[in-house]
Amino acid sequence: MPPSTGPESAAPLTPRAAWVMVLALCAGVALSQAFRTVGAIMASPLQTDFKLSAQALGIFSGAFHFAFGAMQLFMGIGIDLHGVRRTVLVAFPIAIAGALLSAVSSSYLVLVAGQALIGVGCAPAFLVCTVFIARHFPAARFATVSGMVLAIGGIGMLVTGTPLAWLVEAYSWRAGFLVLAVAAALAWLAIWHWVHEPASAVPQVKESIPEAIRQFGALFAMPHTLGIMVLGAVTYAAFISLRGLWLGPLMMERHGYSLVQSGNVALAVSVISLIGAPLFGRLDRDGASRRRWIVICALVYAALFALIAVLHSAWLDIFGMVLIGVLSGFIVWQYADVRVAYPVTLTGRAMAVFTMAMFLGVALMQWGTGVAASIAAAHGGDPLTAVLATIATLLVIGIAAFAWLPAPKAVTVRS
Repeated sequence: MPPSTGPESAAPLTPRAAWVMVLALCAGVALSQAFRTVGAIMASPLQTDFKLSAQALGIFSGAFHFAFGAMQLFMGIGIDLHGVRRTVLVAFPIAIAGALLSAVSSSYLVLVAGQALIGVGCAPAFLVCTVFIARHFPAARFATVSGMVLAIGGIGMLVTGTPLAWLVEAYSWRAGFLVLAVAAALAWLAIWHWVHEPASAVPQVKESIPEAIRQFGALFAMPHTLGIMVLGAVTYAAFISLRGLWLGPLMMERHGYSLVQSGNVALAVSVISLIGAPLFGRLDRDGASRRRWIVICALVYAALFALIAVLHSAWLDIFGMVLIGVLSGFIVWQYADVRVAYPVTLTGRAMAVFTMAMFLGVALMQWGTGVAASIAAAHGGDPLTAVLATIATLLVIGIAAFAWLPAPKAVTVRS
């Protein structure tokens, strides 16, 4: 039974009710994760059907993330003005429509349009979870609960490993989109049935949309915002560009793996990444210590991408990708850093801006790596080496910005 019978409950949430709602919201996160990682398995079939270049493939995969990131500000406003429940229930059907459009697409442009619609519909998926956790769980548990949400939501990546590879090989990539559309509809029903915020959690004083947009200016005026956002734009983008786009081509073109074998590798990387987020959530530290460890983990992260760029051993590449999957869990520390870097009144919008930076970063990195691959191929180089070297370089730039630009005054540190 849902925790309340009306659209909003009047009493504060009990811990059990809060967890039920978080788990329901995780269904949306799982589908969002699935949609953003289909490219790794669908890349080769789509290249065959639509005669796509590496650059065009990057645009296909980046369309989801560009739309997802571009909508974060508006989703943040929607959450602040109308609450978690209404925002996600209004947006998510757009993802279902996008999946159906992708399944029946007859041209590359229609396929990209479908990806953009999916990105718009999935835009509030993780943001509503972070805001819900910030509102209904103690601040000290934010990183731990967020890590668990990332792990549970990561089940969506498991679906786009071996299961999706089998489905695509047995039927077609269109069947993959159809199955995901049905699963997204079921996730929407779960959220509609179980998620009911207390009335006190939905702001009673309404701002106009222009006023709400102006409030974002306060975030960008703070000197520490730039460093946080620049690193945020590359860390998650690096993992998703590998797992969600280039893993399949890497295993198939560099090492001669079949589609299902590549799916098995994707599944292994996805499973291990589920361990990373809750692990790093439990290891979270406060203030300057957290920021130092973010820099250390990000440097190791960049080094692993650089090593895969130059190594051409299948097992060493797989081992490197598994380590990247585990280490990607440190991204939950970045969310915890944002949580304490801004006033409570700006929490929802700060999370929205950070999530926007993350997913616009994914879109730009997937497009940029596609360009790098095309340029390398045109000059007789190895496209996949160019892709991975580009990712490593962008990570180093992000780390430098985070370490050297101003930090929040309460946790100022130079690494």
